[in-house]
Amino acid sequence: MSTVITPPLPSVPTTDQITKADQADPPEVSLMQLTAIDDAEALGLPIPCRAFDPEVFFAETPADVEYAKSLCGACPVKEACLAGALERREPWGVWGGELFVQGVVVARKRPRGRPRKTEALA
Repeated sequence: MSTVITPPLPSVPTTDQITKADQADPPEVSLMQLTAIDDAEALGLPIPCRAFDPEVFFAETPADVEYAKSLCGACPVKEACLAGALERREPWGVWGGELFVQGVVVARKRPRGRPRKTEALA
């Protein structure tokens, strides 16, 4: 006669545990960022990301990305925006005048497809 030993079943989370896990806190915005934005708006300074279509700052083409970066050039909260994006590890987009790709700041966006044979290899 052989004895079959079955491993214990994994515990099933209760509904309280599921709802607590689903309600994860969103990334926090630092007080410095809120203060900088509020101060700029109180002074009537234009903040490009609030004045232009947000899609501009998440563009696909290199030309559009450069345009978004140029909009950030005169932004009064540029430094606070960049610091917050680095702190939150933003996955992509233009933040504080810099381009983020997979959470890393990159100099420029490459176009889709293979590079041309005439381009110099870096």
